[in-house]
Amino acid sequence: MNRNLFLKQMALLSAGATIFPPGALAKHSYFKELLPEVGIQLFSLPLLLNQNFEKSISMISKMGYTYIEFFGPYYFSSQSAKDSIKSYPFPESNNPISGFYGKKGLEIKKILNDYNLKSPSLHTDLETLEKYMGELAHATLECGAEYVVLPAIPPDQRTSIDDYKRIADRFNKIGLSAKKEGVSFAYHNHGYGFAKKDGIIPTEYVFENTDPNLVFLQMDIFWTLAAGKDPIGLLNKYPDRYKLMHLKDMKENILFDGDGESFNEWITLFPNMTSCGKGIADIKGIINKAKEVGVKHFYVEQDMAQNPEIVLQESFDFITS
Repeated sequence: MNRNLFLKQMALLSAGATIFPPGALAKHSYFKELLPEVGIQLFSLPLLLNQNFEKSISMISKMGYTYIEFFGPYYFSSQSAKDSIKSYPFPESNNPISGFYGKKGLEIKKILNDYNLKSPSLHTDLETLEKYMGELAHATLECGAEYVVLPAIPPDQRTSIDDYKRIADRFNKIGLSAKKEGVSFAYHNHGYGFAKKDGIIPTEYVFENTDPNLVFLQMDIFWTLAAGKDPIGLLNKYPDRYKLMHLKDMKENILFDGDGESFNEWITLFPNMTSCGKGIADIKGIINKAKEVGVKHFYVEQDMAQNPEIVLQESFDFITS
């Protein structure tokens, strides 16, 4: 039997046999029926995780969140992927700033279990998905996750509609590779790909030319709005494709200066992110539609948030009120 498929089966058996500690269910009894579980994408608090991983995980659990989403690179990623994290304005540190923070999959699973958390999905880079799927899937299943998610297409690989046509083919291959290893592949949108190239909307081309049984989607509300698109409209147009969602609000309705293609355009909009419920996005309306069309996992994300211990609690309280 494929080792990763075996790990997946064992994880399912373990989940079914879990005995919740006293009070665990009562702790979350105030969750509304609409969204009984809410997660956090760890890119919201990388510096806290870098300083003390387990203390940060404990804080997330105490806030009321029930699952988390990791972001790469990981210990098995290529050197170029590991170097890419240096493009972000993180301070120098001897501790890891991403991945599993110096730990392996089974260690992560134990820590999450200790704090009544789980991790349905991991973000990783395109090179890891194409060259290291075996290692990625093994680590994914070890920590109890299901989805491996591409958060962004490298800029030099999305300059033309022909690039996007090649991306669609590559996504289908990645999706098949992931399925063989016992995990599922999803693509997370940013703001690029929504402006026409040669009369074609690249993102729509990719969505419509990938196998819906192999390539799933993760919507990021903020970046969708920054591109001038309607999240509910996209959910209606591609039902059953979206399986994951990033919940983040927007202070003001500010769009990209250009087409959203450059990294600098993203960074300049970071200050326009705010806690869910404090901005202009119809967060609960979007959640309603997302649940209706099959979204399974919802993560609060406020990229490299200032005062994450405050703003992430604000988002949780709004979503579950």
